Amino acid sequence: MTSRKHVCQIVPPYLMQRLDAGRLDQDNAFRAARTEHLTRVLAQRPAPEAGETTAEAGDWTVYTANNGTDLPGEKVRAAGDPDSGDESVDEAATGITGSLALFEEVYGRDSYDGQGIEVVMTVHYDRDYANAFWDGTQLVFGDGDGEIFQRFTKAVDVIGHELSHAVTEHTAGLVYQGQPGALNESMSDVFGSCLKQRLLGQSADDADWIIGEGLFTETVQGVGLRHMLEPGTAYDDPTLGKDPQPAHMDDIYDGTDDNGGVHINSGIPNRAFALAAKAIGGNSWDGAGKIWYAALTSGAVTTETDFAGFAAATIAEAGEQAEAVTTAWSEVGVTPASGTSAPDGEQPTVVKVRRSGGFLGRTKEGAAELAPSAAHVAALRNLVAGGAAPSKPKGADRYIYEFEVDGRTVVVHEGDMSPELRAVANELLES
Repeated sequence: MTSRKHVCQIVPPYLMQRLDAGRLDQDNAFRAARTEHLTRVLAQRPAPEAGETTAEAGDWTVYTANNGTDLPGEKVRAAGDPDSGDESVDEAATGITGSLALFEEVYGRDSYDGQGIEVVMTVHYDRDYANAFWDGTQLVFGDGDGEIFQRFTKAVDVIGHELSHAVTEHTAGLVYQGQPGALNESMSDVFGSCLKQRLLGQSADDADWIIGEGLFTETVQGVGLRHMLEPGTAYDDPTLGKDPQPAHMDDIYDGTDDNGGVHINSGIPNRAFALAAKAIGGNSWDGAGKIWYAALTSGAVTTETDFAGFAAATIAEAGEQAEAVTTAWSEVGVTPASGTSAPDGEQPTVVKVRRSGGFLGRTKEGAAELAPSAAHVAALRNLVAGGAAPSKPKGADRYIYEFEVDGRTVVVHEGDMSPELRAVANELLES
C-alpha cells in the first residue's frame, strides 16, 4: 500500500509565495521528493525484534544540516547534554524539552506516539530557508531569510506547533485538507500556545495569544504569524499583505489554495479555543487544553472531522465547563454537530479486516459497527494514521491482514502483529 504524507509547515504557502515567487515551487518539489523517499525508507525499515524497547521518555536529538538539505544531518546535542553554544541547537533543545514535558506532565502522553519514541530535530536547514515543518519522521527548522524572518527556533511555540502535528498524526490523523486540515493546524497552534504560556507562567487572561512572536525582523509591520484571539490582525505589511485569517464562519475561505485554506481557516477554531480558555479561567494548558486534548484522543474525532464535529467532541469532554465551551464555538459561528455531543449519541464507525494468504491461500473478511470511542477503534485509527508501507513478510505461508477504518487502510503481515492487534483481527473475522 502506498501512503500519502503531508509535510506540515508553520509558514503558509501564500506567505512563501510573497517572499519569493519561485520558492513555493521549490518547496513543493522538495516535499514530493521527500515523501517518496520516506515511503522507501519506511518500507525497508526492519520491524523491532522481540523484546526490543523504544527510546526512553523525553529522548530527543538535535542535528544540524549545516545549511544543506540532507536530513537529519550531523548530530550536535542529545537529551542530557550541556548547551552546545549554537543558538538554534540550544533553542531547539529548550523547546522540545518543554514540549515533551507539557504532553507528559499535563496530558499523560509519552512523546508524540504515546510510547516514548525519540524526537529527531534538524536546525540550519538549507540557506535562507524561511520555514519550519514536520515531515512525518522529524522536525526541521530553517534560519530564516534575514529580511522577513529570523531563525525559526527563536519562537518556542513554533517548536511546540511542529511536535503537535506529530501528535495529531498519531491520534486522530486529521487529513491535511479543508476543515479537517484547518483543525490539524489549529491543534498545533493550541498546544504551541499552551507551551509558550506554560513556560512563561502566564494565565489565559495574561497571554498575548500570538503564534510566532519574534520571528519577524524589525522591518515587518506585524506581531507574529497568527493571532489566536483576534484572527486577521497579526500583520499588515507592504510585502506580506494583510493577515487573511477569518474569525467567524461567515468569512470562511472556500478556495483551493493552501490545501483548502488550512492555515487560513484555522483562525476560526483558534479563536474558539482562546475564548474558551479565557472563559474557563486559570491557565490554558490545564483548562481548555485538557478538554481539547481529550477530544483529539477520544476516538470521536476522525480523519475527516470538521469544525462542527470537533466542537461537539470538545463539549462532550468539557464536563462542568460545557457551557463555556459551547459559547466559545457559538461566538465563532460553529454549531456543534448533532448526535455527537455525548456518548449516547455516537454514530457507529464501521471497521473492517481482510485476511489473505496462508497455506491454503484463502481470503476471509469481517466487519463490525463500533462506537467511535471504543478501544478497538482508537487502536486501529492510531495504526492507520501511521501510514507506513507494509514491512517484508517474515517466513512463508503466513497471513496478511488489511485493516480499514474511516476509509483508510493499512496492511500488516502476521509476523508484525501484536497480541492486541491479533485479538482485534480475530474478533472482527468472527463477526
